[in-house]
Amino acid sequence: MKANNLRPVDIAWQAIFDKYDILSHDFDHAPFSISAEQIKNATSHFKNTSQREVRILCKLDTRESTPAIFQQNRLFILPTQNGKYSMVKGEGYVDIPRIEKNTQIYKPKLDFQPITATIGNSEMQFLDYAYAVSLVRSFMNDDSLVLTIRGRKYTPRFDFRVGKQSITVESVQTEVDAGYEGKTQVVLVEAKNSLAKNTIIRQLYYPFRQWSEHLKTSKQVYTLFFEKSGNDFSFWQFTFKEVADYNSIELVRSEKFQIVD
Repeated sequence: MKANNLRPVDIAWQAIFDKYDILSHDFDHAPFSISAEQIKNATSHFKNTSQREVRILCKLDTRESTPAIFQQNRLFILPTQNGKYSMVKGEGYVDIPRIEKNTQIYKPKLDFQPITATIGNSEMQFLDYAYAVSLVRSFMNDDSLVLTIRGRKYTPRFDFRVGKQSITVESVQTEVDAGYEGKTQVVLVEAKNSLAKNTIIRQLYYPFRQWSEHLKTSKQVYTLFFEKSGNDFSFWQFTFKEVADYNSIELVRSEKFQIVD
């Protein structure tokens, strides 16, 4: 990326890498640990909030949002504890492929049209509507699903690997847009209100591990990526072939619907 095309996030992270000589670290051997305090110290001279706020600097949810220095060195960042992060070498993101198959027409299982569902334009609102008309239940083929999980919670301790690198996470705040429990399964949903090309695996993996640890083996935990674009309600179901392998994520199936009264 040319110097005149650098974004504020590129400049901020370059300053962080320079201050702690991060590129001298052997990323093939282990992740590089960094704290929120260190990030603040390295960026304290910037006037722009987006270049000083740790939350903003570490919210790199798509490949496109990652700083140039990350992209050049195949790095991504993961929270590991409250105020602590690991910079990891490898693939941190998963593609969200466009659904080429024909859109399915779905008729709501309600005998009235919710008026409040048409007011606003948030991803949460569209996901709630999809649940209210039983589209989520239909996609998962489970009429017993009820909304039981929402909002922010802290993870228990769990270990996993990215390639040959081992990472431990403990008490990291996660956020699930919606979680549904049925008789035999729990379904966790990450919702977007845009045409996403990819997303950081962490947004699917951390809640998956969190609730798998809480439930142990009593119920199967599934992860969905949901998107509302135009008149289309789209679902992608992902699985992790190996629970402790961050990169074992695979797309199981995807469907696109239009809700027609």
